[in-house]
Amino acid sequence: MTGADPVVIVGGGHAGFHVALFLREEGSDVPIVLVDRLDGPPVQRPPLSKAMLLSDTEPRLEFRKPEFYAARGITLLRDTAARIDRDRRVVRLGSGGSLGYRELVLATGCRARETTVPGAGLAGIRVLRVPDDARAVRDALAEARDVVVVGGGFIGLEAAAAARRRGCAVTVVESLPRVMQRVVSAGISGHFRALHEAQGVRVLTGTTVRAFHGDTRVRQVELADGTRIPADLVVLGIGVEPEAGLARECGLAVGDGVEVDAALRTSDPLISAVGDCASFPAGDGRRRRLESVQNAADQARVLAARLAGRTVPFDAVPWFWTEQFSAKLQIAGLLPDRETETVRLAGEDAFSVLHFLRGRLAAVESVNRPVDHVAARRLLAGEARLSPDDARDPQFRLSDAVAARTG
Repeated sequence: MTGADPVVIVGGGHAGFHVALFLREEGSDVPIVLVDRLDGPPVQRPPLSKAMLLSDTEPRLEFRKPEFYAARGITLLRDTAARIDRDRRVVRLGSGGSLGYRELVLATGCRARETTVPGAGLAGIRVLRVPDDARAVRDALAEARDVVVVGGGFIGLEAAAAARRRGCAVTVVESLPRVMQRVVSAGISGHFRALHEAQGVRVLTGTTVRAFHGDTRVRQVELADGTRIPADLVVLGIGVEPEAGLARECGLAVGDGVEVDAALRTSDPLISAVGDCASFPAGDGRRRRLESVQNAADQARVLAARLAGRTVPFDAVPWFWTEQFSAKLQIAGLLPDRETETVRLAGEDAFSVLHFLRGRLAAVESVNRPVDHVAARRLLAGEARLSPDDARDPQFRLSDAVAARTG
């Protein structure tokens, strides 16, 4: 790479931070400018719905201290990217300035999905997306008695667990027939619903919110059937949408996210996209967009290698996790959307569910079984010769399957 213009990275989340980090680990001395709208150094988001809500002592959110970036020639710029001028290879900034670039990386992530439900502007209705959101929810939990969580996905259930552990009465409202339906199997959904209900959380599925009621602050949540639930705090966990406006406005291909090829290039070869905002070819003729810190870091590593002149395939096994009450769920692989054969390894509070597609291992969900999760990732990363019949053997263990494959 030649010339004075830097690699400009828009977005300081997991993807953006790791592109900068891995570029330096690749030995590249190219100037790097990391543009992020949040004050302070780039921060990680998983603690926002977990540790940050559970304690009055704030966990460390920063990836690295400010001096880390200065020592490595990474310029942190607190600003917003307002527009991309592809002809001139310039990013126009919200402050009125501009940045020339040799390569541009869009790591813009996602934004919380907005709701059009009447009353959504009342005080006491919160999302969980940035540190200030989490601080506001944490502070509200100290005073709240009745908490309603709208959305039964990972974030919603993590917030519900934190609110219940802090002594609040908690109701979860989920529009789909089961919690975490989009990401876990029916058996895992049932297990976590039962876990929440055993802790005193009221879980309502297959229903929606009609309106929020209050004077200036929320006091009640009205459901589709007219039922009203008391609430002095509402947490919205209704999902996110990719931040693709910047790409769309400059003419890049955008669908469910910024469309990239297998090398993470957009329709402009000088612009790449990584992480939650990027829609990439899945290998089956379709596109996929993954919202996970693991995917963000894996894509960042592949992109950094390419920017440094080295080709690395993007073939990492996706994995995800959530912690709720006493249960830690870890998922390796992607659950197929077609009919699968499943095998559950014995256990009540600690077990794994193996999913097979056409006789081959496709994904593993593990509850309080980290050894199984690690083994599953290794098996899925290789040519796992594992059948449903193998898994049904009472003596079967995933770790033994790994040993047999590598031995």
